Amino acid sequence: MSDPSLKTCTAFIGYRLLLTGTLPDVALAVRQSTGVADTVLVFDDVTGRIVDLDLRGSDAEILGRISQPPAPCEGRYRSKIDAVSDPRGSDEAQGLKARGRPKLGVVAREVTLLPRQWEWLTSQPGGASATLRRLVDEARKTTGPRQQRRAAQEAAYHFMQAIAGDLPGYEEATRALFADDRPALEQRIAAWPEDIRTYALRLAFRAGENRSA
Repeated sequence: MSDPSLKTCTAFIGYRLLLTGTLPDVALAVRQSTGVADTVLVFDDVTGRIVDLDLRGSDAEILGRISQPPAPCEGRYRSKIDAVSDPRGSDEAQGLKARGRPKLGVVAREVTLLPRQWEWLTSQPGGASATLRRLVDEARKTTGPRQQRRAAQEAAYHFMQAIAGDLPGYEEATRALFADDRPALEQRIAAWPEDIRTYALRLAFRAGENRSA
């Protein structure tokens, strides 16, 4: 599980960048800025979504809350292994885990296919499992960059929607964003405040380094 305190975020006071940094640093900077007339918003540098901060109490209390990992979900997606205790006892269970095939990082799960698909898979060199692994790896190479582009566009959209919805050219800018037309996007947001422009392009094209102002 990732450490929430390592998440990087960017805070804005109105249309002016306050700080880009780790979540604890940004939270304390936002706390120190309380009382300013403009709205303060904090954005996740990966998703572009607003980060809600609980700034009650002392600095130590704020940092303590940030460092706490999210509570595990115990609803419908809870692991059956965690939900049901092994009635045979831990010693026997450990003994069973130690026997069998060595751990190779391969996870066995159910796959449902039509008969003709199974026939084709089993006729391939290496058998069904090797063929499926190869197909998955090839698909990841093909779709990975496309998924990354979409994620970057979505992040920029979430940011723009939250902070720039009332700025001139917003609708045209979102269309240029999802058309992956950077020159058009830059043209549409040319009149926006500099910090908003820079961060929107950074999210959209994953360019630029963290900086503070």
